[in-house]
Amino acid sequence: MSTVLVTGGLGYIGSHTVVELIEAGHQVIVVDDLSNADKDVLQGIQGITGTAPAFEMLDLRDRSGVKDLFKRHQQIDGVIHFAASKAVGESVENPLLYYENNINSLVYLLQNCNENGVKNFIFSSSCTVYGQPEQNPITEDSPVQPAVSPYGNTKQIGEEILYDSCGAYGLKCISLRYFNPIGAHASAQIGELPKGVPANLVPFITQTAAGIREQLAVFGDDYPTADGSCIRDYIHVVDLAKAHVVALERLFQGNNTDKYEVFNIGTGQGSSVLEVIRAFEKVSGKPLNYQVVDRRPGDVISVYADTTKAREVLGWHAIHSLEEALDSAWRWERRIRNLDR
Repeated sequence: MSTVLVTGGLGYIGSHTVVELIEAGHQVIVVDDLSNADKDVLQGIQGITGTAPAFEMLDLRDRSGVKDLFKRHQQIDGVIHFAASKAVGESVENPLLYYENNINSLVYLLQNCNENGVKNFIFSSSCTVYGQPEQNPITEDSPVQPAVSPYGNTKQIGEEILYDSCGAYGLKCISLRYFNPIGAHASAQIGELPKGVPANLVPFITQTAAGIREQLAVFGDDYPTADGSCIRDYIHVVDLAKAHVVALERLFQGNNTDKYEVFNIGTGQGSSVLEVIRAFEKVSGKPLNYQVVDRRPGDVISVYADTTKAREVLGWHAIHSLEEALDSAWRWERRIRNLDR
């Protein structure tokens, strides 16, 4: 049994990955500062798996705290690093917060991995490293473009730090460049629960449908796409979580061909914002109150993945449809709002 440290493990993607790790037989240590998560998520994880992972409340910007963490848990075999600030718009408004949180935490983790002989590292990267792509679908060989937001830049810088660390310290790392995770666990015991106003499309959709938000904003309908709205590759969060487990086991088994590898994790299918709205209305049976507003700074026009490499090398592919993901997100929203009672 391997022991895996999961940073940001009570967050949206982190919690689903913790579930998949436990169900794959791994022991998990969760680290989270609860800045964008709730400790009650531990109950959801235990409800699904029957196992309560070890939990450490820690802000990874606390350098001495990270060192103490590794001293207390000397059995760590691998790290999956999710903990980061991730809202594009907020990063434009407050770039220094993003550089401090996303870069410092990564550096402190890697320093302690090196000092404690932890060689296996999975990085939560993003398709934002491609910027506004020259063409779609995007392969891993597509050029990394100048970042269109500080958030995207922190992911580019993070990948560069990892590449250099692999060369210098013998680290083995896989960066998963994933696209737009949506949906919730089939049990509806865990899902996306942003604090404050959602920065992502689907929780804003479900909160609008639930009456929490008065209206959904569509940021622009004048882009050069079929219906004028932005196009993204929306992947079910459970599919995404499973990709992390497969990638980590690739490192554990020594199957990585290079010390540093990158994989696109998406569906390979682009959907526009208006298409997502229509798909949600179909699966939920609820019309959405939405309004087209001005474009949002930092948004790219269209981005979706070529997933050939993940399929051929990792043996992974997404299995859930857009409609399945939206249906699970709506069931989660109804559960947490007690709408079915």
